[in-house]
Amino acid sequence: MPKDKKIKGKSIILASDHAGFKLKEVIKNFLIKKRNKVLDLGTKNTEPVDYPDFAHQLSKKIGNRNKQFGVLVCGSGIGMGIVANRHKNIRAAICHNIKSAKLSRQHNNANVIAIGARLTKKNVALKCVSAFIKTNFKGGRHLRRIRKI
Repeated sequence: MPKDKKIKGKSIILASDHAGFKLKEVIKNFLIKKRNKVLDLGTKNTEPVDYPDFAHQLSKKIGNRNKQFGVLVCGSGIGMGIVANRHKNIRAAICHNIKSAKLSRQHNNANVIAIGARLTKKNVALKCVSAFIKTNFKGGRHLRRIRKI
Protein backbone atom coordinates (compact mmCIF):
# COMPACT_ATOMS: atom_id res chain seq x y z
CA MET A 1 0.00 0.00 0.00
CA PRO A 2 1.18 3.52 -0.74
CA LYS A 3 2.50 5.35 2.31
CA ASP A 4 1.30 8.87 1.70
CA LYS A 5 0.14 11.11 4.49
CA LYS A 6 -0.80 13.98 2.14
CA ILE A 7 -4.20 12.45 1.31
CA LYS A 8 -5.40 12.71 4.91
CA GLY A 9 -8.65 14.56 5.56
CA LYS A 10 -10.23 14.60 2.09
CA SER A 11 -13.91 13.97 1.42
CA ILE A 12 -14.32 11.06 -0.96
CA ILE A 13 -17.40 9.36 -2.38
CA LEU A 14 -17.10 5.77 -3.61
CA ALA A 15 -19.32 3.62 -5.79
CA SER A 16 -18.93 0.42 -7.76
CA ASP A 17 -20.83 -2.22 -9.60
CA HIS A 18 -20.53 -5.93 -8.83
CA ALA A 19 -17.31 -6.31 -10.85
CA GLY A 20 -15.67 -3.50 -8.90
CA PHE A 21 -17.03 -4.34 -5.45
CA LYS A 22 -13.96 -6.10 -4.02
CA LEU A 23 -11.52 -3.43 -5.23
CA LYS A 24 -13.85 -0.68 -3.98
CA GLU A 25 -13.74 -2.24 -0.52
CA VAL A 26 -9.93 -2.31 -0.60
CA ILE A 27 -9.84 1.35 -1.67
CA LYS A 28 -12.38 2.30 1.00
CA ASN A 29 -10.36 0.67 3.78
CA PHE A 30 -7.18 2.34 2.50
CA LEU A 31 -8.85 5.77 2.51
CA ILE A 32 -10.38 5.29 5.95
CA LYS A 33 -6.98 4.34 7.37
CA LYS A 34 -5.67 7.64 5.97
CA ARG A 35 -8.40 9.45 7.96
CA ASN A 36 -10.47 10.50 5.00
CA LYS A 37 -14.20 11.13 5.20
CA VAL A 38 -15.61 8.36 3.01
CA LEU A 39 -19.16 7.90 1.76
CA ASP A 40 -19.77 4.47 0.19
CA LEU A 41 -22.78 4.48 -2.15
CA GLY A 42 -22.53 0.77 -2.88
CA THR A 43 -22.93 -1.75 -4.31
CA LYS A 44 -22.77 -3.85 -1.17
CA ASN A 45 -21.81 -7.22 -2.67
CA THR A 46 -20.95 -9.07 -5.88
CA GLU A 47 -24.55 -9.67 -6.98
CA PRO A 48 -25.06 -8.29 -10.52
CA VAL A 49 -26.20 -4.66 -10.71
CA ASP A 50 -26.27 -1.98 -13.41
CA TYR A 51 -23.20 0.29 -13.26
CA PRO A 52 -25.03 3.41 -14.56
CA ASP A 53 -27.20 3.51 -11.44
CA PHE A 54 -24.14 3.89 -9.21
CA ALA A 55 -22.24 6.30 -11.47
CA HIS A 56 -25.30 8.57 -11.69
CA GLN A 57 -25.76 8.50 -7.93
CA LEU A 58 -22.13 9.43 -7.24
CA SER A 59 -22.10 12.18 -9.87
CA LYS A 60 -25.24 13.78 -8.44
CA LYS A 61 -23.71 13.75 -4.94
CA ILE A 62 -20.53 15.47 -6.07
CA GLY A 63 -22.19 18.02 -8.35
CA ASN A 64 -20.15 21.20 -8.15
CA ARG A 65 -18.59 20.70 -4.72
CA ASN A 66 -14.92 21.58 -5.08
CA LYS A 67 -13.68 19.78 -2.00
CA GLN A 68 -14.96 16.32 -2.90
CA PHE A 69 -13.54 13.56 -5.03
CA GLY A 70 -15.27 10.52 -6.46
CA VAL A 71 -13.93 7.02 -7.01
CA LEU A 72 -15.84 4.76 -9.37
CA VAL A 73 -14.90 1.11 -9.86
CA CYS A 74 -16.32 -1.28 -12.43
CA GLY A 75 -14.81 -4.04 -14.57
CA SER A 76 -13.01 -1.74 -17.00
CA GLY A 77 -13.65 1.75 -15.58
CA ILE A 78 -14.95 2.76 -18.99
CA GLY A 79 -18.69 2.40 -18.39
CA MET A 80 -18.59 4.29 -15.10
CA GLY A 81 -16.46 7.03 -16.67
CA ILE A 82 -18.83 7.47 -19.60
CA VAL A 83 -21.87 7.78 -17.33
CA ALA A 84 -20.19 10.18 -14.89
CA ASN A 85 -19.06 12.49 -17.68
CA ARG A 86 -22.65 13.05 -18.75
CA HIS A 87 -23.16 15.11 -15.58
CA LYS A 88 -22.50 18.83 -15.34
CA ASN A 89 -19.37 19.75 -13.36
CA ILE A 90 -18.06 16.18 -13.42
CA ARG A 91 -14.75 15.46 -15.06
CA ALA A 92 -14.17 11.73 -14.72
CA ALA A 93 -10.86 10.23 -15.78
CA ILE A 94 -10.29 6.57 -16.46
CA CYS A 95 -6.88 5.86 -14.95
CA HIS A 96 -4.70 2.76 -15.21
CA ASN A 97 -1.43 4.10 -13.84
CA ILE A 98 -0.02 6.84 -11.60
CA LYS A 99 0.91 9.12 -14.49
CA SER A 100 -2.63 9.14 -15.90
CA ALA A 101 -4.01 9.85 -12.41
CA LYS A 102 -1.65 12.80 -11.88
CA LEU A 103 -2.19 14.26 -15.34
CA SER A 104 -5.96 13.98 -15.03
CA ARG A 105 -5.76 16.27 -11.98
CA GLN A 106 -2.99 18.61 -13.16
CA HIS A 107 -4.30 19.24 -16.67
CA ASN A 108 -7.99 18.33 -16.56
CA ASN A 109 -8.95 19.13 -12.96
CA ALA A 110 -10.71 15.76 -12.85
CA ASN A 111 -12.85 15.28 -9.76
CA VAL A 112 -13.72 11.61 -10.32
CA ILE A 113 -11.36 8.73 -10.98
CA ALA A 114 -12.71 5.61 -12.68
CA ILE A 115 -10.77 2.39 -12.25
CA GLY A 116 -11.15 -0.98 -13.93
CA ALA A 117 -11.02 -3.78 -11.39
CA ARG A 118 -10.42 -6.35 -14.14
CA LEU A 119 -7.57 -4.32 -15.63
CA THR A 120 -5.79 -2.76 -12.66
CA LYS A 121 -3.94 -4.58 -9.90
CA LYS A 122 -4.88 -3.69 -6.33
CA ASN A 123 -1.59 -1.99 -5.44
CA VAL A 124 -1.60 0.04 -8.65
CA ALA A 125 -5.21 1.09 -8.02
CA LEU A 126 -4.31 2.32 -4.52
CA LYS A 127 -1.36 4.28 -5.90
CA CYS A 128 -3.61 5.80 -8.57
CA VAL A 129 -6.21 6.88 -6.02
CA SER A 130 -3.52 8.31 -3.76
CA ALA A 131 -1.89 10.24 -6.62
CA PHE A 132 -5.27 11.48 -7.85
CA ILE A 133 -6.30 12.85 -4.46
CA LYS A 134 -3.01 14.52 -3.56
CA THR A 135 -2.33 16.11 -6.97
CA ASN A 136 -3.42 19.72 -7.50
CA PHE A 137 -4.79 21.33 -10.65
CA LYS A 138 -2.17 23.49 -12.37
CA GLY A 139 -4.60 26.11 -13.67
CA GLY A 140 -3.19 28.57 -16.22
CA ARG A 141 -3.60 27.40 -19.81
CA HIS A 142 -5.34 24.30 -18.50
CA LEU A 143 -8.11 26.38 -16.91
CA ARG A 144 -8.74 28.06 -20.25
CA ARG A 145 -9.15 24.64 -21.80
CA ILE A 146 -11.40 23.34 -19.02
CA ARG A 147 -13.72 26.31 -19.56
CA LYS A 148 -14.19 25.19 -23.16
CA ILE A 149 -15.69 21.87 -22.10
